[in-house]
Amino acid sequence: MISNTLTKESNAAARAQTGIPADQLKSVVADVVSHQKIYDLHTHLYTPRFGTPVANRTGKVDPSGLMLWGVEELVTYHYLVAEVYRVVPASELPYEEFWKWPKSRQADHIWKHLFVENTPISEACRGVLTTLSKLGLDPNEKHLDAYRGFFAKQDPSEYIDKVMQLSNVHTITMTNPVFDDNERDRWLADPNVGADPRFKAVLRIDPLLRNFPQAAAKLSDWGYKVQSDPSAQTIDEVKRFLNQWLDRQQAIYMAVSLPPDFRYPANQTDTLALAGQTILEKAILPVCAERKLPFAMMIGSSLRTQPALRDAGDTSGLSDVTSVARLCRDFPGNKFLVTMLSRENQHELCVTARKFGNLMPFGCWWFLNNPSLITEITHMRFELLGTSFIPQHSDARILDQLVYKWDHSRNVIIQVLTEMYLRITQTGRRITRENIQHDVEKLLNGNFKAFLEQ
Repeated sequence: MISNTLTKESNAAARAQTGIPADQLKSVVADVVSHQKIYDLHTHLYTPRFGTPVANRTGKVDPSGLMLWGVEELVTYHYLVAEVYRVVPASELPYEEFWKWPKSRQADHIWKHLFVENTPISEACRGVLTTLSKLGLDPNEKHLDAYRGFFAKQDPSEYIDKVMQLSNVHTITMTNPVFDDNERDRWLADPNVGADPRFKAVLRIDPLLRNFPQAAAKLSDWGYKVQSDPSAQTIDEVKRFLNQWLDRQQAIYMAVSLPPDFRYPANQTDTLALAGQTILEKAILPVCAERKLPFAMMIGSSLRTQPALRDAGDTSGLSDVTSVARLCRDFPGNKFLVTMLSRENQHELCVTARKFGNLMPFGCWWFLNNPSLITEITHMRFELLGTSFIPQHSDARILDQLVYKWDHSRNVIIQVLTEMYLRITQTGRRITRENIQHDVEKLLNGNFKAFLEQ
């Protein structure tokens, strides 16, 4: 018996030493990537205690609830609102009329024009089809009523478990904008609103940097002794505010979305940007450093370029990577999670990350979340950074989107990682299953956890 055991161990060790044959690499990579559980570091998803506006089995419907899921939310996602106006122009359906419709009618309109009368070929359309299919539903239905019954039978909390199992996500990181009155009121009314072991909170603080006088007015209304000019007292009060909310949410990092024209240091003639810079330098970054929390910057979003489309009217723009480099250089005690919206910024961001260990590039955000671009960007990151980056986050706003975003992203990661390993094997270097497991765990889970703990 002992001899047989030793023989099996010896054979396993020999196979490990010989490495995986080139023609088997993709299947092994696919198996490892498919089974690796994911820490999704940036979403806009919520726990059930934030309320849901979706009809469901429990009967608890909150019209202003923040937990979004179900077929009508999927089909009326702002990507698809913008896309349907490519097919049915505003001259035929004025924007203001569309927004007056109930969500069910909006969804029926989009389904008809993008999924029935046209081939649903875009990534946003394909994502809906992938999600329906993975849920066991037929993506060929002509009417949404065929799906509505399925979602109405779901319990929101149980459905979260179902979606997390399908997407193989073990932790969902929320985005919690403290200056949003709807969300803030829910935290204040229910101290346990975010207390769900499946979720982690992130303190989102855009107004502090994008429009400090406006943020200061709110802080003053909430009882903080602040003024629009960031005096020493104002700085101390902003710090107090940040610490209180970090404690309340148990947030794992702070985050902000910034426009393409964000610059550090700020233009000396731009009083609004200078106020934001002062808050960043003297309040936000010191609090992050003291608490050893990363500061996430999502840079490149131009809001409401087409205001009639509401959230669907945002666009992207070229940003300044040297501003990121200066922040990493000037604040070595801080950790920066950075993603950028412009494809043209990706190479420079990778090069910058080679110079600063306190910079972690992550994900393919928003308009970059398309397989062709994810493939290109992930190739480049492997070539410049090895495995020291985070290849993707879902950015999901609708719970069900976790299913397709991670299904599609896993397929790209499998493809690119296989190609990288094949290149290595051409040098004579062996690649083992253990190598692949180690790399994939870092990429989809470990790198983010390690960055949090630094």
